[in-house]
Amino acid sequence: MHKLSLLFSALMVVFALAAGAQEGFEQDTIKTTAGDLKITFIGHGTLMFNFANKTIHIDPVGRYADYTKLPKADLILVTHEHSDHLDAEVIEILRTVNTELVLTEICSEQVKGGIVMKNGDVKTVQGLKIEAVPAYNIVHMRSEGLPFHPKGDGNGYVFTFGDQRVYVAGDTENVPEMKKLQDIDIAFLPMNVPYTMTPEMVADAAKVFKPKVLYPYHYGDTDTSKLVDLLKDVEEIEVRIRKMK
Repeated sequence: MHKLSLLFSALMVVFALAAGAQEGFEQDTIKTTAGDLKITFIGHGTLMFNFANKTIHIDPVGRYADYTKLPKADLILVTHEHSDHLDAEVIEILRTVNTELVLTEICSEQVKGGIVMKNGDVKTVQGLKIEAVPAYNIVHMRSEGLPFHPKGDGNGYVFTFGDQRVYVAGDTENVPEMKKLQDIDIAFLPMNVPYTMTPEMVADAAKVFKPKVLYPYHYGDTDTSKLVDLLKDVEEIEVRIRKMK
């Protein structure tokens, strides 16, 4: 029975990758000491990871994909409550009785049955170490004194996949907590004004915590070539541009 279960899980991963490719999404493969990490770039702030026979959806939202055609989730993570990141209907499409959901306290008011992580929390979920990093605005405001993303409301997440540490920042600026991160191999940093960062802000943060691979995401109409130019002389960082508007 155990062998059948492993075979079924492996087939689900194959299906996940095939489904992503058929939908026309770009995909990258990252080698880790615990097997390959497959990244599917859905769009905007939405990603799908496949690792160790598990499918992980981050900020799944129906406007960016038809989730009836994508695989069910072993793990879902939501960074914050805005509708371009939290879609309760899609979460219900992806959930099974075995799915675990990680989300913020505010998100838990809309979607029940999840694991709440606050800024600074570290938990092991589905066998993965996950760290919640503060995600908020310092400069960009909805109105005077009211940031688009207040401190304490949203999370970024650092995942440990084998020997690879992957940071998905959520909606944030180049905050001090980001700059204190260490040993980040892959980083997804948002880059659209006024909600998150300018290319200059992304470059500023990246030069401090130095991810080996940097994917700008959630970048809308921002000219990604500006970021490439800003980091062209930083040999430690490889900037990769994917379809993540």
